[in-house]
Amino acid sequence: MSNLDARPAPADCGGEPHPGPTRDLLPGRLTPLGESTVVRRLLPSLGRRMVGAWIFVDHYGPDDIAGEPGMQVPPHPHIGLQTVSWLHDGEVLHRDSLGSLSTIRPRELALMTSGHGISHSEESPRDHARLLHGAQLWVALPRERKDTAPAFEHHRELPTFAGGGGVSGTVFLGEFDGAASPGTVHTPLAGVDLALAAGAETRLPLIEEFEYAVLSMAGACTVDDVRVEPGSLLYLGHGRRDLPVRADTDAKVMLLGGLPFDEKLVMWWNFVGRSQADIEQARTAWEEGRRFGAVEGYDGAPLTAPPLPPVPLKPRGRAR
Repeated sequence: MSNLDARPAPADCGGEPHPGPTRDLLPGRLTPLGESTVVRRLLPSLGRRMVGAWIFVDHYGPDDIAGEPGMQVPPHPHIGLQTVSWLHDGEVLHRDSLGSLSTIRPRELALMTSGHGISHSEESPRDHARLLHGAQLWVALPRERKDTAPAFEHHRELPTFAGGGGVSGTVFLGEFDGAASPGTVHTPLAGVDLALAAGAETRLPLIEEFEYAVLSMAGACTVDDVRVEPGSLLYLGHGRRDLPVRADTDAKVMLLGGLPFDEKLVMWWNFVGRSQADIEQARTAWEEGRRFGAVEGYDGAPLTAPPLPPVPLKPRGRAR
């Protein structure tokens, strides 16, 4: 997934004092993506830049794309991060400069590690389902892994659980309550997709050292006495051993967590680096056709990198 903002502002990320338990409800900011998709951007936001190593969260749909092209995101580059594609409805065709060609379907994990550099495209297949609904997330790579070789993983089988009382879930990345996703991670993480029947109540087991957030995908639920509507993110801080959740209607939510990410970062356009030089070098390489390879088979031109902002790009903390 790409950040298609033609004038992206630098995002200040990383290295902030760790907050204790909190309840900060963040609304999504409507942002156009590609030719025909509008997403709700939840991270980075004005006051919250990261949750663990989760550095970017877009929620889109459910959109009726019958008779329409659906998602069409041309080839674009990434460095210093992992992209996580997660669908509830529809399909997304992934192509990348490693030669990967894969159709991602609901509750399958598409995990792309950019490392030193990769490019990819995402599109709805020509013969696609009526609805498109999902989330796109990025995970920052730690300093010692930021220049790792690029890779792509597609996991169709993931650990699931049924908690009883109308609660079930899938661990799509990291670990949760003793279950581990097969997806490769480079920092301690939790990514869990939960389905709750109307009236269901549960207490989710958490790790005190992790910070967490809950993204509402569909329906309405109450999380630690805060009502969370679809397309919003409730940031919860760290220091919790469990989390009370109640479904007001049939609801679907994502629990995101991880150890607070203490490194300072610069995020600009589709790049995550440690300095302005990292970003400048990546942008120049993309514009000159170096470093990122080519995406074969996409019917269209790759994205052009926007101009750099007139202000210096400085690594900053995790929140303003």
